[in-house]
Amino acid sequence: MVKGRAGRACCPTMSSLTRGQRIVLAVAVLATAAAGAAHFGDAPSVLAFAVAAVALAALASVVSFATEQVGARFGPAVTGVLQSTLGNLPEFFIVVFALSAGQVVVAQTSVVGSLFANALLVLGVVIVVGARRDGVMRFRARLPQDTATLLLSASFVIALVALAVASHDEAARHVEALSAVAAVCLLAIYGAWLWGYLRSDEPSEAAHDGPDAAAAAPLALSVVLLAVSGAGAAFASDWFVDALEPAIETLGISQAFAGLVIVAIAGNAVENVVGIVLAHKGDADLAISVVKNSVAQVAVFLFPLLVLVSFVFADRLTFQLAPVYVGAIVLTAIALWQITGDGEATVFEGIALIAMYVTLAAYAWLD
Repeated sequence: MVKGRAGRACCPTMSSLTRGQRIVLAVAVLATAAAGAAHFGDAPSVLAFAVAAVALAALASVVSFATEQVGARFGPAVTGVLQSTLGNLPEFFIVVFALSAGQVVVAQTSVVGSLFANALLVLGVVIVVGARRDGVMRFRARLPQDTATLLLSASFVIALVALAVASHDEAARHVEALSAVAAVCLLAIYGAWLWGYLRSDEPSEAAHDGPDAAAAAPLALSVVLLAVSGAGAAFASDWFVDALEPAIETLGISQAFAGLVIVAIAGNAVENVVGIVLAHKGDADLAISVVKNSVAQVAVFLFPLLVLVSFVFADRLTFQLAPVYVGAIVLTAIALWQITGDGEATVFEGIALIAMYVTLAAYAWLD
């Protein structure tokens, strides 16, 4: 057996993980097994729902760690995009399975809820944590500015559809076709932005010292963990959605609140944890990159992609939203540009974002 760094990279083993990382991995395996047992064992809906949510969060933690190990070999742009893409994987599966089950309200509100959860709640907490020492969190201004542009592009589409429906224009009779065209346009915008953004990335200082200098686990092991946890997230998402509707009825909450708050937060556990941890470590650029990339991806990649994917189901996903959510999305885009566009944010601004989210969640609860 070959020894040294090269040997360890060729023979990925769990021994390269810390005790804490092995515990997280064990919890993910046990939680996923328990979620499967609850699903196939006809456990009470609330219990099956809760266990599946725990499994999703645990699997998200594994995805987070593995992605961070892969991303340690690159700069914050590549790492942030990779984190956000794989972090949104559970959300993608949740919406697809919800659509296949005919739960259109849950599917739509969970996508919109993901946007609000990341742009308001998670970003707000990240700013509060990142600015706790000096009162100000400083980061590169390009990504926040780009995110505002991407979110405004999505807001334009959503507002256009809402206005067409409200004014009873001829186009209002073809919301699905209009949504499909808009989805393709938004994906083209995202592709054009992503190409330039990734090319502008600069490798981290640790990456200059060697491909494994900043990584705690070999690349091969990280890739295996990503593949296995991604597959596990697909199964856990199916069980989560299957238990969702009966759990909603048992708990007496609305589908809108379940999708906007519960499903959105559970489906974005990676951003919820990773961004906060990175901010706590003082890595402001990467923390903002993870959260901001997730906001951009939900708005101009995940949402339009799911609109196109929904055409294979009987129930379609469109950009037609309730007026209150249309207004909230537009105001969120403006708030993000105002608060983070200059490359710095204060504790007060972080608290303001959190307060906006709590108010929106209260509306969904009372609606």
